[in-house]
Amino acid sequence: MKVIVTGATGMVGKGVLLECLDHPEVSEVLSIGRKSLGMNHPKLKELLHTDFSEFESVAEQLKGFDACYASMGVSAASMNEAQYTKMTYDFTMSLATELHKLNPEMTFIYVSGQGTDSTEKGRQMWARVKGKTENDIFKLGFKQAFAFRPGAIIPLRGILPSSKLYRTLVNNLTWLIKAIKKMAPNAVVNTTQIGLAMINATKFGYEKQIIIPADMLKLADKTSA
Repeated sequence: MKVIVTGATGMVGKGVLLECLDHPEVSEVLSIGRKSLGMNHPKLKELLHTDFSEFESVAEQLKGFDACYASMGVSAASMNEAQYTKMTYDFTMSLATELHKLNPEMTFIYVSGQGTDSTEKGRQMWARVKGKTENDIFKLGFKQAFAFRPGAIIPLRGILPSSKLYRTLVNNLTWLIKAIKKMAPNAVVNTTQIGLAMINATKFGYEKQIIIPADMLKLADKTSA
């Protein structure tokens, strides 16, 4: 299986990347980003691309893949709707549209977020934008398309959250996250489980397109269709 990963400098994307590199059924991983990861691995290839508004110029390097795990994302804090839409919707759809032209039989997985608004009409700007992104990815017609909506995430394998706020919360409130996990075990996932869930969704499929934490936990442990 050949996969594309975006957002591998972030917490979720890094976790997904590491699981893909370790997985025996993943033969090649192409990381797309603006800067190098600074990693060496026999399965890993990097495509440094600065303009996420278009991918036609690198189309030849995107052919022949079985899955894309789109983990790139930004915080809506201090952004207006136009700015956030460009970074979240426009960039994701630019990649998804080009990949559908090249690899219509692939699985496309978009990392969204808990609270995303599928109606696109809610009061929360970020939730509307992510909801539209999910909906329009589903309309493209990939063989399989999923939206992962994690909530609280525990970073493993030495991964540090890219957000300073989340890093502070993880460092200072690990006890609280663990308490939530104990009280509501299906509400919290770790970065390893997210990565394994994506791989298994690609391999085995799943009955839902919108994947919440409880589904991620099921998928992470899945061994057959």
